[in-house]
Formats: sequence, structure tokens, C-alpha cells
Amino acid sequence: MPAFRQVGEKQLPNPVLCMAWSPKRDLIALANTAGELLLHRLANFQRVWSLPPNENTGKEITALAWRPDGKILAFSLGDTKLVVLCDAEKAEILHLFPLENPVSCMHWMEVLEESSVLNSFYTSEDESNLFLPKLPTLPKSEEKSDEILNLLGEVRLNILVLGGGSGFVELYAYGMYKIATLPGVPGTCSSLCLSSDLKSLSIITEIRSADNDPEICYIQLDTGLLSDCLPEVTRMARKFTHISTLLQYLRLSLTCMCEAWEDILMQMDLRLTKFVQEKNTSTQVQDEFLELLLWGQSSPELQALLMNQLTVKGLKKLGQSIETSYSSIQKLVISHLQSGSEALLYHLSEVKGMSLWKQKFQPLGLDSAAIEDAITAVGSFTLKANELLQVIDKSMKNFKAFFRWLYVAMLRMSEEHVPPELNKMTQKDIAFVADFLSEHFSENEELFDRKGKYFNVERVGQYLKDEDEDLVSPPNTKGNQWLKFLQESTHLKESPLLFPSYSQKSLHFVKRMMEGVIELCLQKPAEVIGKSVKQAVCLPLYTVPESSENTPRLFELPSLYNDKKTNMHYGVFCMPEISPCKLYLLRKFTDPFRPVPNGLMAIDLSNVLSHSIDDDAAGASSDCVYSCQDARFYDDETLTVVLRASEEENRGRVLAQLPLGSALSCEEEFNWDPSLRLDQQSGAIPVKGLVLENQWRDLENMKAQFVAVNGIRKVACVLSSNLRHVRVYEMDVEDEEDEERPESQNASSDQDGLEETPAIRGEAEGGETEGGGQRAKEQLESGEALELS
Repeated sequence: MPAFRQVGEKQLPNPVLCMAWSPKRDLIALANTAGELLLHRLANFQRVWSLPPNENTGKEITALAWRPDGKILAFSLGDTKLVVLCDAEKAEILHLFPLENPVSCMHWMEVLEESSVLNSFYTSEDESNLFLPKLPTLPKSEEKSDEILNLLGEVRLNILVLGGGSGFVELYAYGMYKIATLPGVPGTCSSLCLSSDLKSLSIITEIRSADNDPEICYIQLDTGLLSDCLPEVTRMARKFTHISTLLQYLRLSLTCMCEAWEDILMQMDLRLTKFVQEKNTSTQVQDEFLELLLWGQSSPELQALLMNQLTVKGLKKLGQSIETSYSSIQKLVISHLQSGSEALLYHLSEVKGMSLWKQKFQPLGLDSAAIEDAITAVGSFTLKANELLQVIDKSMKNFKAFFRWLYVAMLRMSEEHVPPELNKMTQKDIAFVADFLSEHFSENEELFDRKGKYFNVERVGQYLKDEDEDLVSPPNTKGNQWLKFLQESTHLKESPLLFPSYSQKSLHFVKRMMEGVIELCLQKPAEVIGKSVKQAVCLPLYTVPESSENTPRLFELPSLYNDKKTNMHYGVFCMPEISPCKLYLLRKFTDPFRPVPNGLMAIDLSNVLSHSIDDDAAGASSDCVYSCQDARFYDDETLTVVLRASEEENRGRVLAQLPLGSALSCEEEFNWDPSLRLDQQSGAIPVKGLVLENQWRDLENMKAQFVAVNGIRKVACVLSSNLRHVRVYEMDVEDEEDEERPESQNASSDQDGLEETPAIRGEAEGGETEGGGQRAKEQLESGEALELS
């Protein structure tokens, strides 16, 4: 009876570049060469959703990582140098951020350290809910909904580690806030592992030189500052993540406001501009409208403008559009921008308080002056939002009175009946319209003559334009008693207690300025923490022949693992050019200055299956010598490997579980010569032989090459050498040979070297992609009880 139960199989239309199991559910994420991100369920390898490539994000996925709670999936894009955080339930992009270098590998870990200080912070972290109202939900029509708030996740610290070329390594707390930029890492990172106690970071790098083949090295960095200041790091990172989330919330709120502002609101300005350009009279537009207001008479040009171009029906529609649009924008400013700004001020003020506790937070680089600048910038943004509210309120009153009068005038021109309720116009109403004409039209005619621009009767849209230019029509501050008092007061004029208002700039401009100041405030801790990280270990392992560079780097050994119970870093790798039948195991304590006994050993795989099967099979396998194709840590004591027989024509590939207990008990010590690479002294490495009993199975009709595992969920996914053929297994259940296999398994023959047939391609592409986010949600919820058991 074969070990491990096969539960799904699929021939995929595009080669797979990355695969990663969810830490909490029986779900696996795949990225392919077409730029798609796919999520599949364990059972029958059923597709839950697919995220197609996007021009705004990119098409070249280079790495994948799950947040430890399994709710967020991170992936990096090489062509656009972006990292994207995606909602695992809805395939919705929640957040993205740019990087200076493309990412080649990523690792998302969770801190498991416990302390009374941390526990008190975990329980009190939601204190802000006592002082701040809950942020309103963004309009459902907006593509990115209020799911952005889910980015915060659990309070316990988790860190997304990113690595790339030219020594690029960065750490992001909660996947959003850059907590460290690590300088001085040589080569290109191919694998990363940050220990759960935050004491060290293990890195596998590939160092290239002009003369020699690329050299694979193991590097261990001392991240002791993060470990020593864990409560402070957690508190600071959580606050800055709140701030990053709120900035994203304000960004989306402003996007909703821009969508609420319609182009139809520009019609009045465009019509007036055209009227000025085409009119033959020397009179100004203001005079034309004043004559109509006072005498009820208009020039033929104005009458043609009103009756032929604007029309009675068009004026009515324009008035309704302005009222609807302004009301929507007004609600968004009051409910979203103001509440978001208040929350931002609250969290920045708390960070400022932390920065003044120099004994605790100064080593982390918190700068109170930079935080004060950020608070001032948020205050300026709040002032600008309030200014927009005043402009909207005034514009709504002005337009209502102006359109009411103009509507009656146009009805009279067309000799239509004027409703009695509209026919009455007091002297006060006439004065109000005259003031509106005087304020909006005379300025704009001068502006048109001076800059060649159109009329700007509509005053709200200029605040929503993402431009560096000054406002075309800034608010009139003449007669403002407060501003007059400030100008005359020598003490208050330059007071740091007052937020600058930037009256000439748009809301978008002030928002960008605020983001820039906050970004500067966030950068300092990342630089200080990054400079504190020092290289503790650098071990050159072996060289990679240029001929092997066609293999996707994402699947290549070495692979890294952190044993949280014993606080050990593990690395597993092969040196096929030196010893093709050996698998090497490197281990280091997470404390880089603590020596480890038996730090390096080799596992002999040549006869690993010799005595583990019945008589008939024994004859076939006793002469087989196995080499390792891929190896991944299943748990602290087990390694999952894909083995390949030296005589391929007699025997296929094998999936096996290697128990590491006996290998780790090896008492023989290896004395590493630091002047030589490991492959140059491999003969002295202690070797331990292993013989498996029943923890293996043949991978029939499949040229298996790579494997991804999840020891918590007890599952594995095997990928073929052509990167298109996948099989998934439950690793703790034996397969019954007589059991009826799913259709997908019966339909699979050895097609690894062939193109997929239309039927298989249809199965891979069709039937599972329909239904969108709702179906994905239903599928995820339907298996919740089983998955979380």
C-alpha cells in the first residue's frame, strides 16, 4: 500500500514559477510564466480563483509568501519592481508598494516570543477604539473596498523579509512598514529565513565574478537589536502600520471624491469659454449677464448660447448633477477625510510620545522633530479639507441661486410658462446673483486674457486635480478677521503651534506633501535598525556551473528553515558536481555567537530504499542509486525529498520523507577551513546513511523535479521538470491501491515532455475560473470546518 494519498493532479497550460502552501488552510498559491496568480484547493486540485496580470502592477511574478495567519498573500513583480498584498479570500489587491530593486525571494515570519510587556500591549493595543470613531466604509462602487483595514491583521508582530540583487534586503513589519534596510549583503539573495526570536537572519546568496562560476554562500546576519528591543519594536511597528493603513484609506477616499466629481460640471465653463472666443461684441460676459439680470434683455450671442448650446433641459440636468456631485464629495470629506485625518493625528501624537521616551525608543531611531513635522503636515491637510468644505457649501448656494434665476430667464426667452414659485425674486436675490456674477465672471475674464485659460466658475474640481500648479481661483480671504489678526501679531505669525494652510494649493498637492513628510518620518528607524545589523557568519558553499542556469532559481536548493523549538537555523543543499548521492545539512543557532555541535553533516541517499520494500520490488531497487532533486523541511524532524534513480529507464522518481533524528545525532565533528569553499573540503564531512521503511512512494508517469510542503496541514505538492504537471498529496494518509482514483488522475499519462491536449487545457482553463470573488468566497467558507480541524 503506497504511502501518502494522492488527492489531485493537473496538467497546467503555463509553466509554474512559484508555489507556496497556505499556513492555515489546505490552499496552495501558484504563479506562472503568463503572470497569473492562481489559488487551488487541495481536494482534486480545484481552482478557487485566478488573478490575471495587470498593466498597473506587472506581469513577471518573482516570489510568493503567505502572511502567517493565511489571510494575505504577498507577491513581487520583477518588471515593475512592486510588492503586492492580495486578499486571499477575494483575489483583491489591498496594497502595493514600490522598491528600488526587483525581489528574487521573500519570507514572511511571525514572532513567537512571549513576555509580560508584550502581553499587556497585545491586550491594550485597541485603546484607540475608545477615543476614535470607527472609520466609515468606503463606497461599495469603489473597486478597492474597506478591506484595506484588514491589512492590520493580528497584533502579534510579523515581518515580511524581501531579498534581491546587489545585496538588497529589506524587512517590512506587518508586510507594510519598512522596519529595516540591510546594507552590505553580497550577491543576489536566493533564499531568506528570519528566526522567530528575531536574533538572526539566514540568507543564501549567489555571488558572481567575471572569472569564475557563480558561488553559493550561506550568510547569517546578527539582528540582535530587533530581539533586544522586541516590545518597543512591536509597539513602534504597530503604530507605523496603523499610519500606513490610514494613508492608504485617505488615498482611496480621495479617489472616490474624484470619481464623484463629474466632467459634466465643466460644461458651464466650456460653454462660456467658447462664447468669449466667438462673440463679436466688445462687452464683457459679466455685462451681458448683468443686462439680462437687470433689464431682462440679452444680446443675440448670449441668447444663442443659452437657448441653443446650454438649453433649458441641459441647464436643469447640469443643476441636478452639480447638486448630486457636490453632496457626495461633501459627505466623503466629512465622513472619510476628516475621520481619517483625526485618526492619523492621534497615532502620530502617540508616536511622538514614544519618541520622547529616549531610553526605550532612541536606539530605534525615532526622531521627535521629524514626527512633529508629520503632525504639522496632517494638520495642513485637515485645514485644506475644511477649506474644500467651505468652497463646496458656498458653491452649492451660489449655483442654486444662479441656476434658479437663469432657468426662469431662459423660460421667458422661450416664452414658456414660468412656475409661480420660481417667478418671485426679491431685491436680496437679485443682489446675491449680481455678487455671484461679479465675483466669478470678472476675475475669469481677466484670467482668460492673461493665461488663455477657460472660465472657472466651477471651483471644486481644482481642489481634486493632482497638479503642482496653484489653484486657478483660490478662496477670497479679504475681510477674514483671523488672518488679519495673525498677520498683525508678531508672536503668532511664525508660531509652530499653528498649521500652515497653503491657500494656493490643491487638496491633492497637500496630500502628496503630507505623504512625503510622513515617509521621511518613517525612514529614519529603518536606516538606524539596518545599520545595527552586522554580518556574523559567511560560509562559501559551492559553485554553480553556468550550464545549470536554465533551472528556475525559485526552486533551487539550498532551502532554509527555522526550528522554533530549539532556536536553530537549518539549511539543506546538494553538490551534484561533487557528490550527487549526498544531501548536506547545515545548522546554526539563531544566536549567531553560540557555537553549535555537529554543525554540518551529509546524508547518504545512494541506498536509501534498499531494504524498505518487499521481495519483488527489492530486486528492482537494490541496484538503484538515488540522488536528490529537491528537498524541503516538512517539520522540525522531517525532510520531504524528491529522489531520482541513476538508471532512469528502470525506475522513476520517488517522493519520500526523511527522518532527521539519526542524522542529527551524529557525533563526528567537521572542522571547517575558512580559507576554502565547502566543496573543496567535502571529503571530510561526516556522512550518515539512512534506510527508509514505508515513508515513500513511486511517482509513476511523472518526471518529478520539485516539491512544496506544509507540515502543519500535512500536505505536499510535486511539480514536474517541465513545470506544468502537478500532483498533490496528503502525507499522513496511506493510499489504497484499489480505491477509485479521481478522473484527473486516470487521465494523466506521462505528458511531461509534450504539449497539453485541448481537453487538458480546457480542464485547466475552463470551468473553474467563472463565478469571480463570490464563488471563491463560498468555496473557501464551505471547507472551513474541515480545514481548521
